[in-house]
Amino acid sequence: MACDWSVPWLRPYQAIGEPVEAAWRKGCTLPQALNNVAKSPVPCVHFVPQSDLPAGQAYEDFIFHSKQCPTREGVHDFFNGLCWLHWPQTKARLNQLQATEITVAGVTSTRGRVRDAITLFDENAAILFAPPELWTALVAKDWTRLFVTLRPLWQHAQLLVFGHALLEKLVSPRKPMVAHVYIAQEAIKNEVKSSAALANIDAWLAADLSAHHLATKPFAPLPVLGVPGWWAANEAAGFYDDVRVFRPPFATTNVIPSAA
Repeated sequence: MACDWSVPWLRPYQAIGEPVEAAWRKGCTLPQALNNVAKSPVPCVHFVPQSDLPAGQAYEDFIFHSKQCPTREGVHDFFNGLCWLHWPQTKARLNQLQATEITVAGVTSTRGRVRDAITLFDENAAILFAPPELWTALVAKDWTRLFVTLRPLWQHAQLLVFGHALLEKLVSPRKPMVAHVYIAQEAIKNEVKSSAALANIDAWLAADLSAHHLATKPFAPLPVLGVPGWWAANEAAGFYDDVRVFRPPFATTNVIPSAA
């Protein structure tokens, strides 16, 4: 793995991610490299080798009760660790919700609606702060309006990739990659959230998440490499005409709260 920290989706992670990657390349184990740069006053988790996870105990349950995160030596867990370091409150909230569901229903062959949604969020979510016109076009899957007609509005938008599996895939970007953009429970206050420090966004997001809301699958699919400024190829004529990626909407769509 060699990360290009200049790309838009990795820039928010660069200050911590670059030294972690460098230490890992020099021979540190991944848990050691992550623990060495943990800077929060009370880190949510301590990173430990995957072998520390007791046989038969669910991964999320172990994290919740031990405050230790089993970590494998690989790109997937590298990005999971970076997400814990950048989004400690949100990751802890997702872990709490998972542990609660495990306590209630146990570990079965299927996760269930709530755990499926939590996992989808954890692996593939993105957070978008944008003018209401962009939100309306996104939820309607009106790709031409979203990316072409309203293209100038993207300079007033901020997209943050949260999902560690999506970050892993974006190490080798391909046009079909899709993020699940989280639809907040309350009206999205762009003038506050889009310019806020990541720690403040983390606190807001953790407070917004609930099992009930996540069970509704509050996500809007977004082909992330179509975002203006994220990939040079999307400047080409006809880029958004590819219906295999920019799929037309179904007959009905979900409705999001109108922005304040």
